[in-house]
Amino acid sequence: MSKPNNQNQNQDQAPTLEEANELIAQLQAKLDDISASGKQPYPNQFKRTDYAKDLQAAFEGVSKQEIEDNASKGDKTQVHVAGRVMLNRGSFIVIQDMTGRIQLYVARKELDEETRASIKSLDLGDIVGVSGYIGRSGKGDLYVHIEEFHLLTKSLRPMPNKFHGLADVEARYRNRHLDLMTNETTRDTFVIRSQVISGIRQFMLNERFMEVETPMMHPIPGGAVARPFVTHHNALDMPLYLRIAPELYLKRLVVGGFEKVFEINRSFRNEGVSTRHNPEFTMIEFYQAYADYHDLMDLTERLFNKLAMDILGTTEITYQEESISLKAPFERITMTEAIEKYAEDFDMARINDRDYLADYVANTLKQPVRDVFGIGKLITIIFEETAEHQLRQPTFITEYPAETSPLARRNDDNPEITDRFELFIGGRELANGFSELNDPADQAERFHGQVAEKDAGDVEAMHFDEEYIEALSYGLPPTAGEGIGIDRLVMLFTDSASIRDVILFPHMRRKAD
Repeated sequence: MSKPNNQNQNQDQAPTLEEANELIAQLQAKLDDISASGKQPYPNQFKRTDYAKDLQAAFEGVSKQEIEDNASKGDKTQVHVAGRVMLNRGSFIVIQDMTGRIQLYVARKELDEETRASIKSLDLGDIVGVSGYIGRSGKGDLYVHIEEFHLLTKSLRPMPNKFHGLADVEARYRNRHLDLMTNETTRDTFVIRSQVISGIRQFMLNERFMEVETPMMHPIPGGAVARPFVTHHNALDMPLYLRIAPELYLKRLVVGGFEKVFEINRSFRNEGVSTRHNPEFTMIEFYQAYADYHDLMDLTERLFNKLAMDILGTTEITYQEESISLKAPFERITMTEAIEKYAEDFDMARINDRDYLADYVANTLKQPVRDVFGIGKLITIIFEETAEHQLRQPTFITEYPAETSPLARRNDDNPEITDRFELFIGGRELANGFSELNDPADQAERFHGQVAEKDAGDVEAMHFDEEYIEALSYGLPPTAGEGIGIDRLVMLFTDSASIRDVILFPHMRRKAD
């Protein structure tokens, strides 16, 4: 049987369809030969005890001479490694496991004929298990001297040729398994993502928050201003909505006496796809009784500082060639102060003149204006269009209008604004928090306002949640809550330009479409 040439063909060219089909046929034929010989084609008896990165670390600084001297005294370091074949250089084979890469040394004269034949028939992508002892090459590379060799899984498709096809962004997203297999940067990104989530969880537990789980299917969509996905429960014959946020359920737990709760959750919003938005995303929401929004801004600074130091080793990072400092304290300015700083040709003396605001939004910013928009809504639009993208260093924007903050507590001194903040870094919102509205009458009035906006055509406005109002009537202690977008935080920590780079399987249009 001729050997597939997926490891020998021109690495700068992708195989034609005919060539690819021929390679696949040859690989399948090799698997058929293994089965015909009476061997188990997918054995599962090999037990790995060692990992590539751990071995590299354990022998860092140990010279070739030291290793050989110890071996001559009978002190060979026996190891059992397994992984995917990434390179085949004849005498040396490079395998990759979950931690990294290590070489295998093929001393052909020391191996029996069957083992030599098995090694000779290897193709890139095959998964092998090896028992042997540690050595170091003349070039200084650590290797495992093969004593026992086992083919564990035969790859039935050729490996990508030197990233060919995976340099294409869409190909990377659609074939994440190949992207992870061949792209070290991608693997590092998702290792950091795992570390971010673990770090957040441990930080919250250390702060005496309790981790909880709330429903992902809601009878009424709530907790955020967004358009939901709709599904249907057949047995109950009722519509359900994939959650847009866990907020209202989490606050009901605070009413029940769980005074510090958090949930690392998947939420769903039926919105457009962009470099910053994916319909399904991950965030953390948390609520703390007897705290206000200032307390949560302080907590957020501590969280971001700790994550940066623990994971990246520094609070001074580079994102898309821009230097960003995550060192506390972060800047804190009000929404109107941001407008004054960034909105060109805007007359701050007329900040409360609805006609002027509507004209500015419609004619200067070229944004639609509805009759139902009040002063608060128009101010929010002006901020989003003029200031938001210019907030490069970590900045808390405070004093959001009550009109656009239906769940936030009104400010004691000015009922037109709320005790709310959003955190922006690199021109993107990463967090949203506020002192919670715990007045059931005020909350019911805000819900009615949202219903009016929905009736006027706003598909993202909230429904009236009668059960939540009833829960508030039992008494929610003074509470502050916050949501942090984990996907966007990972983008920042991994210098990723698109949210799709930090989601293992981002939503995409079906290839057939």
